Amino acid sequence: MDFGAAMFFADYSMGPAELGRALEQRGFESVWAPEHSHIPSSRVTPFPQGGELPKKYYDAMDPFVALTAAATATARLKVGTGVCLVAQRDPIQTAKLVASLDQVSGGRFLFGVGAGWNAEEMADHGTAFKTRFKLMRERVAAMTAIWTEDEPECHGDLVDFPKMRAGPKPAQKPHPPVIVGGAFPHAARRAIRYGDGWVPHAGRPQYADVTDFLPQFRQMAVGAGRDPAEIPVTVFGVPDDLDRLKRYRERGVARAVVSLPSAGADEVLPILDRWAELIQRVE
Repeated sequence: MDFGAAMFFADYSMGPAELGRALEQRGFESVWAPEHSHIPSSRVTPFPQGGELPKKYYDAMDPFVALTAAATATARLKVGTGVCLVAQRDPIQTAKLVASLDQVSGGRFLFGVGAGWNAEEMADHGTAFKTRFKLMRERVAAMTAIWTEDEPECHGDLVDFPKMRAGPKPAQKPHPPVIVGGAFPHAARRAIRYGDGWVPHAGRPQYADVTDFLPQFRQMAVGAGRDPAEIPVTVFGVPDDLDRLKRYRERGVARAVVSLPSAGADEVLPILDRWAELIQRVE
C-alpha cells in the first residue's frame, strides 16, 4: 500500500515545492491538491463534514499551478488533484492542463476528479447542480477523446464540439488515470463506469469504515464486466491508527492519503516525521 499526503495549499501554508521534497525524502508516493475556485459568501450549502467551513477552502491555490511546482521540485513523487472539480472547468482547457502537467512531470500525474458539493459555487460557473454528475461524465469522455485521438470530437447532451486538433498529448498512455472521488455507492458506480480508480474519504459520516464496502465494490465491478484490479481504491483522510492502516492494506487498499493542515513547515514537518515512522510499521 502506497501513502500520499493532501494539502490545501495557500499563501500561508508550506509551499508545494518544499512539501513535495519533504514527502519524497520520507518515502511518500504522492502529493494531492484539492480544489475550490471560490466560496460564495451566501453559504447556503452545508459543509459535508459538518460544522463551519474551514478557512482553507476559501484560500486554496489552483491545483495545477501548485502541483506543477511540486513536480518540478521532485523526481519520483506522483502529483494528483484531490479532486479537480470537473463540472466547474472547461473540458478543452482542462484537457490541455492535464496533458501539460503530465508532460512536465514525466508521466507522474494522477487525475482525481469530482463533481463537487457546493451548489452556489457551481452556479457561479454556470453549472446546474442537478446535472453535475452527467456533466462530469461527459467532460471526462470529451477529455479522454482529446488525449487519445488525432482529431477528437464530442457530441453529448451537455458537451458538444466538432473535430479539432489539440496537443500536447499526455506522457502516460493512453492517458493519466482518472480517479473518481466520492462516497459509496454512487461514486463507486461512477468509478466503475468510467474511472481508473475510486477515492472514498475515511472521514465521511456515511460509513464507519470504508473498507466494509470493498467486497461489494469489487462485486459491482465484476458485475459490470470490469476487473477490480483495474479500479484500485485510494482512501483519503486516513487516521494515524496502526491497526486501521494495516486493515486497509490487508483488504487491498492501494493508497492511503493523509490530510495535512494548511500550515508552515514548523507544524507540518513533525507530522510527516511521525507518519514516516508509522508507515514503516505498516509495511
